[in-house]
Amino acid sequence: MIHITLPDGSQREFPGPVSVAEVAASIGSGLAKAALAGKIDGKVVDTSHVIAADSPLSIVTAKDADGLDVIRHSTAHLLAYAVKELFPEAQVTIGPVIEHGFYYDFSYKRPFTPEDLAAIEKKMAELAAKDETVTRRVLPRDEAVAYFKSLGEHYKAEIIASIPANEDVSLYREGKFEDLCRGPHVPSTGKLRFFKLMKVAGAYWRGDHRNEMLQRIYGTAWASKDELQQYLTMLEEAEKRDHRKLGRELDLFHLDEYAPGMVFWHPKGWTLWQEVEQYMRRVYRDNGYQEVKGPQILDKALWEKTGHWDKYRENMFITESEKRDYALKPMNCPGHILIFKQGIKSYRDLPLRFGEFGQCHRNEPTGGLHGIMRVRGFTQDDGHIFCTENMIQSEVAAFTTLLQKVYKDFGFTEILYKLSTRPEKRIGTEESWDKAEAALAEGLRASGCEFEYLPGEGAFYGPKIEYVLKDALGRQWQCGTMQVDPNLPERLDAEFVGEDGARHRPVMLHRAIVGSLERFIGILIEQHAGALPAWLAPKQVAVLCITDAQAEYCRELAKTLVDQGLRVELDLRNEKITRKIREHSMQKLPYILVVGDKEREAGAVAVRARGNVDLGVMPLQDFQSRIASDIASKA
Repeated sequence: MIHITLPDGSQREFPGPVSVAEVAASIGSGLAKAALAGKIDGKVVDTSHVIAADSPLSIVTAKDADGLDVIRHSTAHLLAYAVKELFPEAQVTIGPVIEHGFYYDFSYKRPFTPEDLAAIEKKMAELAAKDETVTRRVLPRDEAVAYFKSLGEHYKAEIIASIPANEDVSLYREGKFEDLCRGPHVPSTGKLRFFKLMKVAGAYWRGDHRNEMLQRIYGTAWASKDELQQYLTMLEEAEKRDHRKLGRELDLFHLDEYAPGMVFWHPKGWTLWQEVEQYMRRVYRDNGYQEVKGPQILDKALWEKTGHWDKYRENMFITESEKRDYALKPMNCPGHILIFKQGIKSYRDLPLRFGEFGQCHRNEPTGGLHGIMRVRGFTQDDGHIFCTENMIQSEVAAFTTLLQKVYKDFGFTEILYKLSTRPEKRIGTEESWDKAEAALAEGLRASGCEFEYLPGEGAFYGPKIEYVLKDALGRQWQCGTMQVDPNLPERLDAEFVGEDGARHRPVMLHRAIVGSLERFIGILIEQHAGALPAWLAPKQVAVLCITDAQAEYCRELAKTLVDQGLRVELDLRNEKITRKIREHSMQKLPYILVVGDKEREAGAVAVRARGNVDLGVMPLQDFQSRIASDIASKA
C-alpha cells in the first residue's frame, strides 16, 4: 500500500504507485480539474508524476505561487510553439520564468515586428484552445543532441551538449512542438488562458557580447483575467510615473551618451538631491554617526587585500599613474576601516558609527543601465558601525527603528523584512554564524518586525537583513540593508583594545537606508508621480501676476517667501494668466499664488493647491502658516 499524507495531516491509501493527478481525483473532481502540479518534499512535479512510496503531497493549483510559476513556464513553451508554427525557420534557445512573466530567446533572419507579436499572441490563444496534452519523456544526452540537430535546432543541441554525458535529459511535448526542459508543466495547454506578449528586445546568446544577438520576446501570464488586467493597468500607471519621462518633463536631470550610466543633474533636480542628502545628513547627526569622507581612487594593493581585485575586478574602473594601478572605489567600506585604524581604539569607543555620502563607480554592462535607477556612478548614504558581537542586536534594533521613520517621512509606509542566512560556501565558525543570525533576528523582533528567512542567501562573510519598501503601485524595492561582517576587519587588520587589555577584532556592520541616492530619487519620483511633497519639491511656490500692475507686489511677496526659506518661482511674464497657471500646474508645484489688483490691494493671495484645487483668497500670513505646516509635517 502507498500512503499519501496531505497538508491537513490526513492520509489516503492506494494499492500501488499512483500519479499526482489520481490523488487529486480521489479528493474531488473540482481539485482534479484545478490541479496544475504536485509538491513532494518541497519539489514541484507534474501531475503525471508517479508516486511509488509513502510521501507527503500537496496539490498545486493556480491559487499557489508555485502554480503561477508553472503557468508562466508553460506559457513560455506555448510562445515557442506559436513562433515555430508561424516562423518555422526560427530557432528556439531558452525561455525562463521571470518576475511577473517569462521570456523566450529566438534566432531569426529578421527582426520581429509589432505585427508579428500580435500574430504570435493570436496563435498562442489558438493553440491553448486546442487543450493539447503536455507529455514528458526522457532521453540520454547524446540521443537528445542528435534529435535536436535533426530538427535544425542547433542552439538546443549546444545547450544539451554542455550537460554531462552520463546524464539523461527530459523533453516536453505539446502537439507538434517538443522542447528541452526540466519541467514541471501544466497537464494541458487549455490551462493557459490569461497571457499577453509585451515587447521584443535584443539579447546575446548566453549573455556574451561576442555571440550572436538573439531576439527576446517578453510576456506575462496570470491565473485569472482580473489579475492580468490589474497587472496591465499597473504597467500603464507605471509608464505615466516613469522617472525618465518625468525627469525630462520636470527638467530634473538628463542622461547623455558622452557619459553612459552617469547623471547630469539640472538645477531643480540637484535641489531635490540636496533635500534628500541634507535630510539624511541630519539623520546621521541626530543618531550618533560621525560623517567622514574617503578618496575616490585607491591603490590596487588595498583591493587585493579586501579580495575585490580577484572577485570584482571586471566591475571596477581601473586607472594607472606612475606605474601604480588604482581603482575607482566601487564601495566605501575599505576606506572606513582605514579611518578606524588611525589611532588606538578602545572598547569604550564602541560602537563607533561612520557615515559617508560616498561616490562609487561600478562598470555595469550597458544593457543593464536603467535611467537613474541603475547607473555606473552613484552616491550611497553609506554607514559602517564598528562594534562587538554583543552590540549587534541593539544596533540592529536602533537602526531598524530609524529606517522606519526615514521611509515614513519619504512617503513609504509598507516595509518587508528579509533575513538572509549562511550560504553553503562561507567563512567563519558555526558559532559566529549562530550568534550573528540570532542577533539580527532579535534586533528585528525588538523593533516589532515580522520577517521572512532567506536560507543560504547571506554573503560569504556574514548574514544580512534586506529592508524592502513597497511603493504606491505595490512594486518592491530593496533599498536598506544591514550586514554583519567580521571578514574585512580581519583582512585589513582592524583592532581595538578590550576591557581585558588585549587586542580584539571589531565586528563591522554595513548599513544603508536609502542606498544609492540616484536610485532612491528615481523611486521617489515614481512613488509620487513627480508630485513631490512640499518639503521635497524643487520649487514649492509659484507667484503669478495677472498684469504688469501687480509685478512689484509679486516681487515683494516672492522675497518674503524666500526669506521664509521657501523655494519660489516668480512669473512676471506678459502672458495670459490661464496659460501661466496651466504651465506651472504641469510642473506639479505644490502651490500657485495668483495675484490681481484685488489681492494686491488687500495684501492677500489667491491660492491654488496642486491638482487644480482652488483654496480661495487668504492673507499672505495664513498661506505662510499653511505651507510651513506642510513642510514640518512632511505631508
